[in-house]
Amino acid sequence: MQWDDLKVTGLQVQYLKVCERKLWLHAHQIGFEDEYDKVQQGKVLHETSYQRKKSKEVLIDNLIQIDLMDGDYVGEVKSSSKMKEADQAQLLYYLFILDQMGIQRKGKIHYPKEKRVDELELTEQDKQEIPKWLAQIQKIILLEKPPIKKKLKYCTKCAYYSFCWVGEEG
Repeated sequence: MQWDDLKVTGLQVQYLKVCERKLWLHAHQIGFEDEYDKVQQGKVLHETSYQRKKSKEVLIDNLIQIDLMDGDYVGEVKSSSKMKEADQAQLLYYLFILDQMGIQRKGKIHYPKEKRVDELELTEQDKQEIPKWLAQIQKIILLEKPPIKKKLKYCTKCAYYSFCWVGEEG
């Protein structure tokens, strides 16, 4: 596969790290986020945080949307650090895309409700791993049916919970 064939959105990278089934459902326009309270709360937090920053919502390559750009840093705003690995993967992917374009930056994940900021940098190991994530995302999206559901600790707080688990014993 060529590099252009592997381009995905940051949300798809995040979903890969959260739940492959959610990734497949979202990629096939089976979405429940618009009606889900936690997603709406996250959108409000995102809109109301860091209002004084000049570079908010920066769209790159018509593919990724970076929440904040400030000097040597790009940043993401998240409502909670409960999905820290997925948050980091998303930001590392953004740093990877920028790196592919010849732009080197560091990353910050902002958790305003926790009054916390995590910093990270793209490593050589990340540059080797991220194309594997992208190939995995493409493989999942191309499946004829969604991956088998797996009970995860955060399923009950997911917008897709009813879709996956209605009528099942929890």
